Amino acid sequence: MGLLDILLGRSRPAPPDLDQLFALPSAAVTLQAATGFTPTGQGAVCFATVEGAAFEQTHREVQALLDADTDRTGPPVELSRDSYGYSWLVSHRAPDQLSDLVNDLHAVNSAMEVNGFGPQLLCSLAGFTDGTGRPLALVYLYKRGSFYPFAPLPGQERRRDNALEIQVKAALAGDLRIEQDLSRWFPVWGAPGL
Repeated sequence: MGLLDILLGRSRPAPPDLDQLFALPSAAVTLQAATGFTPTGQGAVCFATVEGAAFEQTHREVQALLDADTDRTGPPVELSRDSYGYSWLVSHRAPDQLSDLVNDLHAVNSAMEVNGFGPQLLCSLAGFTDGTGRPLALVYLYKRGSFYPFAPLPGQERRRDNALEIQVKAALAGDLRIEQDLSRWFPVWGAPGL
């Protein structure tokens, strides 16, 4: 940060810290106690769509790495694209394997970063539900190094449960680095893994 930044009151965002993802399992315990939401076993990493041989090689490396896990059932990582043109690498685990899911998300992010695709990384998310079908995601903003809750209202097109999001923010403030700027709580409508 330069002198001009200090004088003008500008600050730099927190650098990406993928190790923040490892706080999710303990935060899930707090989340369940405070709100009744439990992990679904699904999570995803979102990034700006990349074409080319280098990305295909990275995807194959991630696939091979996660295929090596013998405890996995189902596909390790699926690649999908959303209606906005973003790509998602989606991991499926049993609901009681949140630690393994976090390892998957960390491995995908790390592989993308190491292979030069860090600037394309947007976010990672882990899915939760309260047992009545109400979805919730804890979203990690890669470029901000922070989390925020996203709670779409089931059956209602493009509407969020803002009260639940604020409740989750308050409940997890001691467990996760929560994004304080609410304008950065971007909706991830139709996100795979949610």
